[in-house]
Amino acid sequence: MIIATSLSSRLPLRAWAALALLGVLAGCATQPGVGDIPPELQTASDETDARKRARTRLMLASSYYENGQTAVALDEMKKALQADPTFSDSYNLGGLIYMALGERPLAQSHFERAIALNPRDANAMHNLGWLLCQQGQYAAATQSFQRAVAVPTYQERAKTLMTQGICEARGGDTAKAEATLQRSYELDAGNPVTGYNLAHLLYQRGDYGRAQFYIRRLNNSERANAESLWLGIRVENRLNNRQAMEQLASQLRRRFPQSRELQAYERRAFDE
Repeated sequence: MIIATSLSSRLPLRAWAALALLGVLAGCATQPGVGDIPPELQTASDETDARKRARTRLMLASSYYENGQTAVALDEMKKALQADPTFSDSYNLGGLIYMALGERPLAQSHFERAIALNPRDANAMHNLGWLLCQQGQYAAATQSFQRAVAVPTYQERAKTLMTQGICEARGGDTAKAEATLQRSYELDAGNPVTGYNLAHLLYQRGDYGRAQFYIRRLNNSERANAESLWLGIRVENRLNNRQAMEQLASQLRRRFPQSRELQAYERRAFDE
């Protein structure tokens, strides 16, 4: 299960990134095996009574977690584990809950336990990677992301590659970040976080023509916001496209009159 997350055009790309990451982070793990039956071939009748009770508790925990009721979610997650201590989904959600509570060591141990119980749990691998990235363990984070992407049945490769690219950029490896984000973009060209971050990296290294391609595509969509418009203005300024720059500035002024991006434009602070 992946919890869908809406992306508002009024949010800054930094908030977009957080929300998009949360969409993956909130994904429950693939069902662990029942005997020798592969997870993808299991049906409800294959589950034990203990697993069914655990799943019911986990559904409640997930609902509370989505609503920001982390304390109640934690209690339900613990009850799920009491019902079935081998249910990897419970450990994955437990890791997310402990992350939300700022308990990183407990979060890490829960993600690792989920992976130990189900070595194909790509969601837990993704979540562990993001946790490691937040702790500055960039090499270990990349390894965890790569393990997730390598799982044949994993459906969220684009989001994991996006997250990996953001993490690599955080770690200062902009060349690797660009390559990873490019891979993510090829899988999901409509993700605004991927498009923005790729355009921003290209802009930073002076490849304004390619940056223009990605940021124009984003700004021509309903996902454009103040931050993407401002990056588009800066790109067009570098390319001396005054008409395109003024068109973007007009959008910025009309749609986001109180934004700090408009203030920066009016100061002509293109290089801040």
